[in-house]
Amino acid sequence: MTGPQRVLITGGASGIGRAMADAFREDGALVHIADVDGTADLPPEGGFTVADVSDPDEVDRLFDDVVAGFGGLDVLCANVGIAGPTGPVEELEASDWDRTMAVNVRSAFLCCRRSVPLLHEAGGGSILLTASTAGITGYPMRSPYAASKYAVVGLGKTLAMEVGELGIRVNVICPGSVDGERIDRVIAAESTATGIPEANLRAGYEKQVSMRTFVEGRDIGAMAVFLASPAARFVNGQTISVDGGLETLRNSWRT
Repeated sequence: MTGPQRVLITGGASGIGRAMADAFREDGALVHIADVDGTADLPPEGGFTVADVSDPDEVDRLFDDVVAGFGGLDVLCANVGIAGPTGPVEELEASDWDRTMAVNVRSAFLCCRRSVPLLHEAGGGSILLTASTAGITGYPMRSPYAASKYAVVGLGKTLAMEVGELGIRVNVICPGSVDGERIDRVIAAESTATGIPEANLRAGYEKQVSMRTFVEGRDIGAMAVFLASPAARFVNGQTISVDGGLETLRNSWRT
């Protein structure tokens, strides 16, 4: 590859995706963001497509925009995801399950399907899927989310086996609890479902990590840049946690 990396990040207008976008830009990459939020305040560099990437037609439109803007692709960060519902499995709605799977899993599949030919044409590249430590350990009260993240891990490992000989590396990043608005919403929803005060829940999340702290979006961004770089040229098919040393996702207040 000559010239700057051409990077597509889904869900890149906020949270982890925005941190990834900032990290890649700081590394000199050209970044195209896809997000459903058309009001996001984004830097003028690169491109931006408003799209629901769980919809095949909108994914096709997104990739038309990427090719028109960049002429190809070197890195896909299939990052977009939603928290899904909170509650015991017997109280959850099938429609919430379906929506969680569509956004968290189908979107990754659709974007990978469109990316592989472009990465092959570019002579190789990198696909990074954002899963979660919930896709390694399970996550009480969050069964749709945990199941979707296990599926993302499975997609990544399988795809790495399919496309490695094409020079395309596929790795899965599993963030732990990332400080910010999203974890605040998760904690609020869990507080509503359980009646446990939000402060107690937050303290419980910190206690279940060896370093006793949340991670930050920039930590995930730094890992993404590394995995897409020549320094990680033989890192493929891996599931890599950035979580401060998660010990359990069963909070200490549960008995």
